[in-house]
Amino acid sequence: QVQLVESGGGLVQAGGSLRLSCAATGRTFSSYAMGWFRQAPGKEREFVASTRWTGGNVYTALYADSVKDRFTIYRDNAKNTVYLRMNSLKPEDTAVYYCALSTYSSGSKATLYDYWGQGTQVTVSS
Repeated sequence: QVQLVESGGGLVQAGGSLRLSCAATGRTFSSYAMGWFRQAPGKEREFVASTRWTGGNVYTALYADSVKDRFTIYRDNAKNTVYLRMNSLKPEDTAVYYCALSTYSSGSKATLYDYWGQGTQVTVSS
């Protein structure tokens, strides 16, 4: 059974930065796709970023347009951890952020992911 535990959320001023972490246990995840999603109050969960293995030591990232050039997803397979570096944060980035793991595919649809973390709150003040 896979467990995902997020950390690193908090309160930050607009323009600031945060780094979220997601540690996976129960399965070696180097070949699996990992994603970050977020859900703001009253809104549906939305895709933020994902990373998938494309062969050798190459991983390909995908980003939502709203975070492109501000957020970076990367992973440390030795630590079974995926990160989301968030720069130039905006109040509209305020949400609960979830990491997810897919054992068979990757992409921006939440239904592609098998396992989810409990979420970590990110609040960006104006």
